[in-house]
Amino acid sequence: MIEEVKYKERLLAIIIRANFEKDGIQFFTPDSYSQQLAYMKRPEGHIIEPHTHNEVKREIVLTQEVLFIKSGKVRVDYYTSDQHYFGSDILLPGDVILLADGGHGFKMIEESEIIEVKQGPYVEDKDKTRFVPVADELVKKRES
Repeated sequence: MIEEVKYKERLLAIIIRANFEKDGIQFFTPDSYSQQLAYMKRPEGHIIEPHTHNEVKREIVLTQEVLFIKSGKVRVDYYTSDQHYFGSDILLPGDVILLADGGHGFKMIEESEIIEVKQGPYVEDKDKTRFVPVADELVKKRES
């Protein structure tokens, strides 16, 4: 239900499968991440007190993104920071993935709808280094 994608002990991604369920609240990310990811299941009548968020200056040096698979079937390919491919996973409707480090690419196995959340603003010419994706014949299931 929760999968950590690691390469040489470095956490690159966290997958929360659609069937994950737990009472209360659970954070999946350490406090040091600039993108925080949590799951909440609250009973009927539970109240989250009204609140505002205070202005707090933060320094972000690496973009982390969260993808919500709304429909379809998506293959995510994982790469190290130096663009070495090491495996892939299939994401299905309801799955959520936090991409925390390293590189990644995607192939739509079926027509897919994805909701993406990441820090902004997005700066096209500075935010990404693009590279050649893994060839389909070399794709392999990521080792757990």
